[in-house]
Amino acid sequence: MRTTSVGVIKIVTKGPGDVSGLMAMIGAGAIDPREILAILGKTEGNGGVNDFTREYAVAALCTALAPQLSLSPEEVEQRIAFVMSGGTEGVLSPHITVFTRREVERPPAGLSGKRLSIGMAHTRDFLPEELGRAAQIAETAAAVKAAMADAGITDPADVHFVQIKCPLLTSDRVEAASVRGNKTATTSAYGSMAYSRGASALGVAVALGETGSDISDGDVLRRYDLFSKVASTSAGIELMHNVVIVLGNSAASVSEFEIGHAVMSDAIDAAAVTSALQSVGLGVGPQAEAGRELVNIFAKAEASPDGSVRGFRHTMLEDTDISSTRHARAAVGGLIAGLAGTGAVYVSGGAEHQGPAGGGPVAVIARLSD
Repeated sequence: MRTTSVGVIKIVTKGPGDVSGLMAMIGAGAIDPREILAILGKTEGNGGVNDFTREYAVAALCTALAPQLSLSPEEVEQRIAFVMSGGTEGVLSPHITVFTRREVERPPAGLSGKRLSIGMAHTRDFLPEELGRAAQIAETAAAVKAAMADAGITDPADVHFVQIKCPLLTSDRVEAASVRGNKTATTSAYGSMAYSRGASALGVAVALGETGSDISDGDVLRRYDLFSKVASTSAGIELMHNVVIVLGNSAASVSEFEIGHAVMSDAIDAAAVTSALQSVGLGVGPQAEAGRELVNIFAKAEASPDGSVRGFRHTMLEDTDISSTRHARAAVGGLIAGLAGTGAVYVSGGAEHQGPAGGGPVAVIARLSD
């Protein structure tokens, strides 16, 4: 098994098209563009079907990186995994997190323990009628296993976060399926985001053995007792396949970073966030063990589908002015920001089958220094 070194750098952005921070890091030699494997970002769009800040951000990054890699922007998008999550409600701050990976000849002397590792894989393109159904679950499960192998992770217990970018339906895609005589899981573009996120998350659960493989189309968005504790899925209009990024710890990594996670039972589960921080030697706010520094937090958020949080009614699902996903991002983002001491955290809305209903996974990456 090869030995790798993974790097993680968080860069604030002034807008979805702002690449100045990344270019400055590359110019200073802090980031080698040839080593960039994935970029996860939060943009200030609405997070819905018509959130074009996601595509704009990816286009800006690909255009900026193309001359650095002697590739076309289209080739850059094929080489690097881009996952942009729209919605920075409340105190959430727009930013990108850049993951790099390089191979090293041998581990440094005295290094012990498992360190942060990252792996990437893609599914094939899906037909519109396959979104939210068994085909998407099965293909995603296979891609998760491939990404684990790419990361050098053999034990599912060492996987702490699986980030997936998945497709959604548009009227054209629904019509294309209809012309072939097939029906889609839903005809609603917005509703299709939940189906695609949910099926992708169940694919993670199958791959990691968190649930059985006998999941049917009818289980998606219905069997909320089926979920993954580490899946984070985000739907977008800009693709028709799933991009899978596995983050975990591996003995084959000599990274100076470590990742841990916990599972929020609901949107106000501060104890779970604290537990996730403690899993990598961090405390609430600035508290941390000597030689450890917070890099970023990644979490999912959703309005509890039963309409209540700890027995008290919430109105997120009944607000016709503001999407429930925006309410949830703002609520969970504020909770995490208060505990972490920063609003530059990655909180994504829509947690169908990603943690228990109304809750979701929360992962923390810390830097370990000598």
